[in-house]
Parts: sequence; C-alpha cells; structure tokens
Amino acid sequence: MTQTLFENAKLIDPEAQTEAIGDLLVTDGLITALGETATQEAGERAERVDCKGLCLAPGIVDIGVKVGEPGERHKESYASAAAAAAAGGVTTMVIRPDTALTIDTPEALEFVKRRANEDSAVNVLPLAALTKGRQGREMTEIGFLMDAGAVGFSDCDAVVTDTKVFQRALTYAQSLGALVIGHPQEPGLTEGACATSGKFASLRGLPAVSPMAERMGLDRDIALLEMTGARYHADQITTARALPALERAKRNGLSITAGTSIHHLTLNELDVSDYRTFFKLKPPLRSEDDRMATVEAVASGLIDIISSMHTPQDEESKRLPFEEAAAGAVALETLLPAAMRLVHVGALTLAQLFRAVSLNPANLLGLPSGRLSPGAPADLMLFDPDKPFMLDRSTLHSKSKNTPFDGARLQGKVRATYVDGRKVFG
Repeated sequence: MTQTLFENAKLIDPEAQTEAIGDLLVTDGLITALGETATQEAGERAERVDCKGLCLAPGIVDIGVKVGEPGERHKESYASAAAAAAAGGVTTMVIRPDTALTIDTPEALEFVKRRANEDSAVNVLPLAALTKGRQGREMTEIGFLMDAGAVGFSDCDAVVTDTKVFQRALTYAQSLGALVIGHPQEPGLTEGACATSGKFASLRGLPAVSPMAERMGLDRDIALLEMTGARYHADQITTARALPALERAKRNGLSITAGTSIHHLTLNELDVSDYRTFFKLKPPLRSEDDRMATVEAVASGLIDIISSMHTPQDEESKRLPFEEAAAGAVALETLLPAAMRLVHVGALTLAQLFRAVSLNPANLLGLPSGRLSPGAPADLMLFDPDKPFMLDRSTLHSKSKNTPFDGARLQGKVRATYVDGRKVFG
C-alpha cells in the first residue's frame, strides 16, 4: 500500500462548492480521506507533501483537444500534447476526431488509443466522427466505435447540413446512449467569415458573420433533440443571443449541455485589431457584451463546461493574411492562467471554475474523476493562483506555439500534476 498525504492545502471542492484549508490522503491512486480523517488514517510510511497553502484541485478534464496524429504529427504529437497537458494541470484529454485522417473507423480509433498509451502520461479519451470523413452524408458505425472506446461522437466544426442525416444519427445515438457533440453554427452564413459582424469588422474590412448564425444552428439542433431525445453537448456557445434558447431547452428537460472555450471567455473582437492571426479562432472572437454574457452563463451554470479547444497550427498556416490564415490556438498550458483572470476580477470563484473545467466534463462522460471525494481517482493539480508571469510562447511544451497570450501578463502557475496519485509534472 502506498500513501501520499497532502498537508496544509487549500482544497477546491467543485461538488460542495467550497474552498478550505485542509489535508487530503491518497492511497494506491485513490482519494481515501479529507480533513482530520486524512491525518488520522495516514500511515507512518506515507509520503507527506506540504502544500504551503497552495490550491489543490481536481485535475482538468479538457473536452475538445486536437492532436495532430494521425497525419499532422509535426503540429502536435501525443507526447508533446501530454507534456503540455501535464504542465497545465490537465489530467484527462478528450481528443477530437478532426485529424488529417478522420477518426471514423474502429481501426483508426485503435491506432489513436495505442499511440496515446505509448506516449501519454495523462489520461486520453477519444471522440469519433459522427459521419464518415466528417462529410455529413453517411453516419459512422456508432456501435462498433463505442465498443472500440469512443466516448462521444462529433464532426467538430464540419456542421452536418443534411438535417435528415443528422436526425438519423441522433436517433441511432439515442438508442445506444451515445453522446453527440455538435458545433452550433449555420454553415451557410459562417462560410468564409473570420470576424463577428459589427462596426469593428467593417472598419477592418474583414468578412464577418452575425451572432445569429450561432443561435440559428442551436435552434435547429434543439428541435432535433425534441424529436429524438438524444444526449447532446454544444461544444461552444459564445454569443448572448444563443443563451435564451439554451436556457429554454434545459428548462424543458432536454438532455443538453453546453461548453465554451477559454479564449471566448477572456478575449474579444478588439484583440484582433492589428490582424494578429494568433487571435483567429472558430467561431471568431465576439463583442465584449457577448463575452460578459458568456462569463455570467458559466457562473450561473447555464454553460456547463469550459474547455481549451486546443488547436495546434504550424507557423506556415498562421503567417498568412488574416482571412487566409488557419483558425485555432493552443491552450492546454494557458487554460488555467487565462481562467484565473476571471477569478481575480471576481467573475468566478475557484469552486465555480473547477465545476466547469473538472466536475461537469467528468459527469458528462460518466467519469469518476473531477472531484475531491473518497473513492475518486487521485487526478489532482497543485497550483499557485497568484503567481505572476509573462507568457513566452517559446517555452510552451506544445510543438505548435500559436497562442494569443504570447507576451501577456498572467497569474496562476501549476506546481504539480498527479494522475492516479503519480506525479507527472512538477
């Protein structure tokens, strides 16, 4: 029996929504006791870690991480993504299927799992494509892919435009209890757009899309959920106009959850002012009013999950005119310090933050992690919430360095990361 006693830690409990100084005991990779009980049950040979008042929280369960394998290993490998995740306090990566070779067959899924097991020190759970090739014409073998280990199904930003195909896929997924992750956008309106419509986009001469495109896409998906009863997660809700529809769907008892990205919570359209392509994202950055509404929705619990939407892009695909540059940013290592901006200004408490980055994504996927409860796996992160630093993108563990936070002043440093009680960083 191996034991580790974390002493004098500020325990962030997203279930109880509490933050309190105390001890936590880990035995054979599982959390076994908290508080005074932890001290009493610790054996003489237990390893003792003095946390010195730093925060001890469940590791982040990050839904929507893109890794370049198979097909674009030069952008991100499982080894580099896992190193970045561990450095960022991410203990579980849920990886997207929008690779160069789509993850849409059991064979492709087995390859991904094997590569992840070989190279990753953190947990890796794969999503599979909802339709073959993410082309929206024929659904994948959902049952076989679930048997092979898929935890959910998504075509990512390739919205299924054929409503009948999407309805059939939702119906089949519902019969198997499978989770479908959608990207709520109206693709006809969003095609070619790289900014949100408004005065700023007009002044900059950028092709823009109305926030209503997100609302329209969400409305369609909600209508199909009423028809099919499927489990559905909206990967990114980024506009105020989509929130009333989401609230009604939840109030009506539909099996729907929603997420948003850390970039849409901490940046707005004005950050694109000098055409820096590291700020080109999908969906595009929104207005400050939209950003604030999204932050409030996370605080209230209307938006359930915050994710990194980690999307590595190489220099060649970013060093282009803004309209032509690839969309996306890396965020495995910047998720926590960027989110701490919201904590330091009082928009979120630490308990609310970890409800959104750890507990809720774990619950969505039926995982026992994401909490500080006896019996839960000891997937933990120890961090200093106040440590200031200036981000230098060259120090990131990811192969790609496309972060909008390059040169930004941030607060919050991960000191150690544990997976099943084993230190993988720090």
